[in-house]
Amino acid sequence: MGKLVAVTGVTGFVGPHLVAALARRGWRLRLLVRRWSPLPSLAGIDAELVLGDTLSEPALRELVRGADAVVHAAGLIKARSLADFMAVNRDGAALLSALAPDAHFVLLSSLAAREPQLSAYGASKRAGEEAVAARRGPWLAVRAPAVYGAGDRETLSYFRSVKMGLAPQPRTPASRLSLIHVADLAEALALAVEHPPERSVYEIDDGTMDAYSYADMAQAAGAALGRKPVQIRVPRPVMAVLAGLNGLRQSLGGPVQILTRDKVAEIFHQDWSVHDRRLAGALGFRARFDLVAGFRETVDWYRRAGWL
Repeated sequence: MGKLVAVTGVTGFVGPHLVAALARRGWRLRLLVRRWSPLPSLAGIDAELVLGDTLSEPALRELVRGADAVVHAAGLIKARSLADFMAVNRDGAALLSALAPDAHFVLLSSLAAREPQLSAYGASKRAGEEAVAARRGPWLAVRAPAVYGAGDRETLSYFRSVKMGLAPQPRTPASRLSLIHVADLAEALALAVEHPPERSVYEIDDGTMDAYSYADMAQAAGAALGRKPVQIRVPRPVMAVLAGLNGLRQSLGGPVQILTRDKVAEIFHQDWSVHDRRLAGALGFRARFDLVAGFRETVDWYRRAGWL
């Protein structure tokens, strides 16, 4: 009987890709789910399901019972307040870590944790890393940059805009950002479960040295869509106004928005490039997708799914 891995965040964007990568390697799977309704994204996966969320101690205790490894991929990327971010991204990680003191623990973090002063999200992800780093058992945290690929709804609006001939981007002089295709991130995480490196916080990306510019993104998206988009450079004050309107709607009970004042601070930060390549070296990891191939695969999936 194969080793058992417990996984959170399985119904999010990264989760189904991660579960598939672990299943291919022969791991027995126990997955945390918030409802019993059918999960099309996990179709064909043989797994034990545990009902609950990342703040339910009884559910988490059952999730990690007898697990050889734990991958904590659940987290909030948007919330109404710092307290909401902390409850999930810090406290959930701390609780799960404490309940599995001897299992190999892999935390999916974010490059935003490198700059916790910029946003509540980044602060909460850094706090989650610190909570996991305090455990006595084996662990690592993997800071992912911007992730894109099949099933991603957050960057869908960018591709829709490029399809219409416009590529919006912040007006910054020389921003650089790393990216990774979701399938490659899943493979890197699965390798980190199978061949654990030493305890540390790591970064991962698609291996492109010096990262990408927003012009690179526009060109790759345009090529995938057969367009030559006009690059629209949005000044920070304009984006701040839009974020302020979103914040007002949230305060009046409207839906939680991804574009907030904090997100504007993240967007206009000039260096979201990966600095640390120790993890790829330790795992022998090499991404399948660069930006051009990755955007082409993503657009193909959007079209097949009827999203684009």
